[in-house]
Amino acid sequence: MLSIKVRRNEPIERAISKLKNLVVKEGTLQQLKDKRYHRKPSLKRKLKREAAARQRVKDMHKEIRAAQRIEESFLN
Repeated sequence: MLSIKVRRNEPIERAISKLKNLVVKEGTLQQLKDKRYHRKPSLKRKLKREAAARQRVKDMHKEIRAAQRIEESFLN
């Protein structure tokens, strides 16, 4: 169960924002969206493969940027 502590004199908007961030972090919102409609198992596998491919590209770009930063710091 998710819960947040609201401090005295804390704006309600901030408490709602904390709750939203916690829900997103826990994956509850994504799980709710996934279960809203039925998906065939083959479609689930396809979407999972596509998400993994996107993540690999993101990781590769992140490694390239890190290598470039190291190279720049080495040259300077």
